[in-house]
Amino acid sequence: MTNYFELTSTEWEAISLSLQVAFWSALLCLPLAIFTGWFLARRQFKTKFLFEGFINLPLVLPPVATGFILLLLLGRNGLIGQFLNEMFGIKIAFSYYAAVIASMIVAFPLSVRSMRLSIEMIDPAYEEAARTLGADRWQSFFRITLPLALPGIISGFILAFARSLGEFGATIIFAGNIAGETQTLPLALYSAIQIPGQETTAFRLLIIAVIFSFIAMAGSELLVKNLHHRKHKA
Repeated sequence: MTNYFELTSTEWEAISLSLQVAFWSALLCLPLAIFTGWFLARRQFKTKFLFEGFINLPLVLPPVATGFILLLLLGRNGLIGQFLNEMFGIKIAFSYYAAVIASMIVAFPLSVRSMRLSIEMIDPAYEEAARTLGADRWQSFFRITLPLALPGIISGFILAFARSLGEFGATIIFAGNIAGETQTLPLALYSAIQIPGQETTAFRLLIIAVIFSFIAMAGSELLVKNLHHRKHKA
């Protein structure tokens, strides 16, 4: 029974890599997601629906297609990747950084949506009142909007983290399935399923994936609920 639940070094590497990739992708998404959420909540323009459609495209686009697009753009012979490789010697595809970028792209719309909804719930009159008292647009944003939108920001971060933990399609196309470098938990689970006799390994990884995802989602709901409760009591 002990051996049944004992993780191998390869499995530990996949788990550790998944947590690292998910954390960095969620963290790097955060500033742009906050700005984009605020922009969508506070700005109105004729082509806004096109901008929203572009932002949310990764939600409906097959993840494999997203990975292929990234490969066309940032691969060694891609539109941007070739320039980076020739001018600076930077190779992104099939690396740790590729795994982070792929996770960022698929998690970004969820993060933006959470932050946008949170900012939309804030009465713009608070921001206007701050400006009448001498605060400029940025001061109003950092002192009024950002603190009030904190529950949505935290929720957006955790949602991006959880989505990154489960990312598979874009990662396997753009970053590959390299053990110890780009093989995250979903990729390790996929590899175990493909090998006869690895059912025990696949089951262990499945249980861990379910636990991580549940903790992230439940933690997000609990944290946001507590923050809202404190705000109403204040």
